[in-house]
Amino acid sequence: MLPLFSLPRRLTPALFVCAVSAAAFAQDGGAAVDAKKDGNSSALENTVVKVFATSRLPDLYRPWTKQSPRESTGTGVIIEGKRILTNAHVVLYASQVQVQANQSGDKISATVEAISPGIDLAVLKLDDESFFDARPPLARTNTIPEIKDTVLAFGYPTGGTSLSITKGIVSRIEFAGFNYGVSGLRIQIDAAINPGNSGGPAVVGDKMIGLAFSTLGGAQNIGYIIPNEEVELFLKDVADGRYDGKPAMFDSLQTFQNPALRPYLKTEKAIEGMIVTRTDDTAATYPLKAWDVITRIGDTPIDNEGMVKISANLRVSFKYQIQKVARGGKVPLTVVRDGRPLKLELPVAPRRPLLMSWLEGGYPSYFVYGPLVFSNATQDFFSGNDWIAAFARSANPLATRRSDRPAFDGERLVVVSSPFFPHKLSKDYSSPQSWVVQKVNGTAIKNLAHLVETLRDLKDEFVVFDFVGLANETLVFPRKELLAATEDILTDNGVRSQGSPDTLAIWNGKK
Repeated sequence: MLPLFSLPRRLTPALFVCAVSAAAFAQDGGAAVDAKKDGNSSALENTVVKVFATSRLPDLYRPWTKQSPRESTGTGVIIEGKRILTNAHVVLYASQVQVQANQSGDKISATVEAISPGIDLAVLKLDDESFFDARPPLARTNTIPEIKDTVLAFGYPTGGTSLSITKGIVSRIEFAGFNYGVSGLRIQIDAAINPGNSGGPAVVGDKMIGLAFSTLGGAQNIGYIIPNEEVELFLKDVADGRYDGKPAMFDSLQTFQNPALRPYLKTEKAIEGMIVTRTDDTAATYPLKAWDVITRIGDTPIDNEGMVKISANLRVSFKYQIQKVARGGKVPLTVVRDGRPLKLELPVAPRRPLLMSWLEGGYPSYFVYGPLVFSNATQDFFSGNDWIAAFARSANPLATRRSDRPAFDGERLVVVSSPFFPHKLSKDYSSPQSWVVQKVNGTAIKNLAHLVETLRDLKDEFVVFDFVGLANETLVFPRKELLAATEDILTDNGVRSQGSPDTLAIWNGKK
């Protein structure tokens, strides 16, 4: 999937997986534009704004700095509460955001009030709220559109500077993956949308049905919008000033279609559902077990493809129902285990704990020690690396443990993020970039904070770094010379700080 703004690519690509949904949902109050009733089509157009952003993305291989500023443009739409809704990827890592109204030459400074890179939505507040005095919000529908509905896509794509309006139909509705393991509704349209359309409203009749956010690379006339249901969930979530995320389950499942499965599990022909092949949590108290057949979510039956029937013409992934029926961090399921039905409450959460997490708009922590630069390994670091096959062959945990949960509280992989800084201390050693630290002077390293603490408290004559994997060298340095060289290395390479604030707090602290 390709994002729809002027940067060449998103920091993390969208990953799309299974299914669909349909249902009614509440809309927040507030006066809204109704172009047909007002007899003024320009009123709808005046709710669409152009968004200008200057972004500083993290430099994953030089974590002490940021990438050069990038100018980008996208689209936004006015919503209730004197706010503007747009895509998260339009304003992610933005150091400056401005908004320009349709047919206006002025740009108004804005700030990001709330953002969710996972579901790709963000809310902007303007410094000058008089902007909204003559611009009420665009009305939103509270139902899912129908397939073949005529849709208009509004935005400011490349190729011109004025507002663009393209026409098409709603061609598909799915429940699919977005970013960072987050899934949600996705509506496919065939109206032409291009870079710059990101965050622009898609309209059926005179009301918004969703927000444009991406296209399918290599295909023609396949664009995607985030429907209002996901917008409403996001706005409700951030009403308290914090985004918590949508509940999800992370267990491995398979369909119940192969004819050998039923006699193997000794289940009746009438039993339908999805088979649990691996539970995400291995604790004995976890409700699901391998070979459970999940037959219902709440009161809704699940078929052998993992789908639930929403209407006469629509089947969707049962996982869509999680955001409908979850209460208090749990979702009710019915399973068949050893031939007997069983009702249980499955814990669900917005995120799956990962040994290597995503940055999701943050910047990496780092620490410089002599010619070495250390950082916690992230999914962003791994996904941007071209040496994946080599990692696997050398048993580098960046590849072998990519999907792992932490083995213990606080476990993180510590990676050498950069090649050696030039210095005689590293003479004749191979570049350790992307090597994962295993031990320092015999102490197993738990995470970056623990590494810094260990280095701070060393009294040995030499510092010995052992790394995980095959064919990695062991690096040995004279400790006092390493410490003495650090300041000169920082100065010579224009590095302003030895570490990020969190690591410096540890380095300058006491044992």
